[in-house]
Amino acid sequence: MTESLLAAPETAAAPSAVAPTREELRRWYSLMHLGRVLDDKAPNYLKQGLGWSYHAPCAGHDGIQVALGTTFRPTFDYLFPYYRDLTTCLAAGVTPEQILLNGMSKASDVSSGGRHMSNHFARHDLYVWNVSSCVSNHAQHAAGLGRAIRSYGLQSLVYCSMGESSTSEGYFYEAVNGSSLGKLPVIFVIQDNGYGISVPKRQQTANHYASDNFASFPNLKVVHCDGTDVLDSVRALREAAAFAQSGAGCVLVHADCVRIGSHSNSDRHELYRDDEELAAARERDPLPRFRRFLLESGGFSEEELRAIEDENARTYESAADRARTAPDPDPRSIHDFVLPEPWVPDGDGLADVPRTPPASADGRANRESTLIHAINETMKDLFRENSDTFIWGQDVASKEKGGIFNVTKGMEKEFGSHRVFNAPIAEDYILGMADGFSRICDGVRVIVEGAEFADYFWPAAEQMVEMSHEYWRTNGQFVPNVTVRLASGGYIGGGLYHSQNVEGWLTTLPGIRIVVPAFADDAAGLLRTAVRSRGITLYLEPKFLYNSPLAKAFVPDGFAVPFGKARLRRPGTDLTIVAYGTPVHWALEAAGTLAKEGKEVEVIDLRSLAPLDFEAIADSVRKTSRLVIAHEDKVQGGFGGEIAARVTSELFEYLDAPVERVGSTFTPVGFNRILERAILPDTARVLAAARKVLAY
Repeated sequence: MTESLLAAPETAAAPSAVAPTREELRRWYSLMHLGRVLDDKAPNYLKQGLGWSYHAPCAGHDGIQVALGTTFRPTFDYLFPYYRDLTTCLAAGVTPEQILLNGMSKASDVSSGGRHMSNHFARHDLYVWNVSSCVSNHAQHAAGLGRAIRSYGLQSLVYCSMGESSTSEGYFYEAVNGSSLGKLPVIFVIQDNGYGISVPKRQQTANHYASDNFASFPNLKVVHCDGTDVLDSVRALREAAAFAQSGAGCVLVHADCVRIGSHSNSDRHELYRDDEELAAARERDPLPRFRRFLLESGGFSEEELRAIEDENARTYESAADRARTAPDPDPRSIHDFVLPEPWVPDGDGLADVPRTPPASADGRANRESTLIHAINETMKDLFRENSDTFIWGQDVASKEKGGIFNVTKGMEKEFGSHRVFNAPIAEDYILGMADGFSRICDGVRVIVEGAEFADYFWPAAEQMVEMSHEYWRTNGQFVPNVTVRLASGGYIGGGLYHSQNVEGWLTTLPGIRIVVPAFADDAAGLLRTAVRSRGITLYLEPKFLYNSPLAKAFVPDGFAVPFGKARLRRPGTDLTIVAYGTPVHWALEAAGTLAKEGKEVEVIDLRSLAPLDFEAIADSVRKTSRLVIAHEDKVQGGFGGEIAARVTSELFEYLDAPVERVGSTFTPVGFNRILERAILPDTARVLAAARKVLAY
């Protein structure tokens, strides 16, 4: 693996809890003022057409943001800011020039190279993470990283910042629940300005303070503070840090702030806030309030404060001059960092593994493996190979049981609950925690059972989308190394939520790999490549094949299959059938029947949908001039439509007949076996489609 966790520091000095020194006061005022300078200048860049087309002002949040940024310990703690955290990030070590480069979406923006919205600040070398625009979803990443810190016995803390209305999201609840359950060292900082865009917080939750909704959680401390007062905010953050550092649990710091301006530059707050309210907000402005305190306490003179302000003005002008002349992103770079290069096994993975297993030393034939046994044994091999491999999900670590289908049977017993454990029944959290956990070290590999059945994966859709673009969005600085296992498909009499397929919509997402084995050897080989590779792989397991004799195969030791390499299951010259998953077997059965009728059908097992081995399809179609595509998913909207479109577009001159598709009817999957048989494809339907194309 590329990075060792042993390089992480074991300890770091906890923040001081004493009264602030004069130098601390000076630094806090300088940061607060410089943050306001940058915040006030941002709208001008939009007016001049220079950028910053999204700006959420931080004015009114200055106290809590200075406290948060200076309590955070760069390169030791981890910080997940949100889009209003300009001063937080400045105080955490993001330079004024880097703030401006982000605002103007320049190529040298350290957060994303211009790929993500302005006002989304980050600096990965300081452990200030790039977060998306999906409000509070980074709370789950913070919880996952907190779990990793606890797993490795480190002393770091995780800070996660957001607005009060973001706490209404279900995945915020899941993150707090998971952090409370695991006593994770996570500090959620809630910056409460009373509004979610134009929606007042009284329409968000019945409690006046959203954090009080969580007050009954064990292992959770709620700390309130005046977020417009830097001193009270520092007090709250230090109290929170001490609690989290003690191992007692997680913390919610609820900071009472004020929004002086509109939600963002696309919002007009005068349409829903009256003059009296706006005047009251300006009266609580933290910057002049802190300035008066420094003067009236006798600690600073007017001249000293003006000198700080003049220095900040010069700092801004110098940074602005450099940022304005920085290069813009190169449009040719859009394909960079969509996916990291995968681990590549020896050989090309195309050669057929012997269907007749070789003899063992005692002369007896080695036993063929079922698909479920191949997955189980391969995961165990991978866990033995890399001690930084983990798995969790629903019901995966329950004594002798290993999930609904016993795919993880024996893993907790061998590798311990430290590495194999159950997660709450919250699919979004299962995936979001994997995203965060993998940030602890690039060498970590996470496997999750994303849901007990693929049909239950929909709550995790938000995190799946999030993870799919993180490598691209961060300009190659971070990719979650996660393999998502899902038991997919029907033929088990499961009905709704137990028998459907999900790959149709997932193949529309750039940034993930999607594989579907049809035989035990490929199940082992694809899983080995997925876990050893950097990046995200969706690993779909046709549950009908788990113990089916159809999928049995001899699995050589260490067998691995490269991504994007189809497998020739049967050669032929008259027709090509392309399939994946269970319908590979229907295609082979149909081909066997047609062989008796004098037609030689070529069967290609895709194995990998993303990336797709289109060359294998094209080579076969050029030879046979006829194509049938078979998959278990619905024909309408199914992945076969993409293959058919490409073949028609790129290979039209080779076709002697229209492309035919076979799949499920455009209905849900019924529970009664009679209904299920009427809905799902089978050998008879593949055979009918093949005869139709052959007769054209």
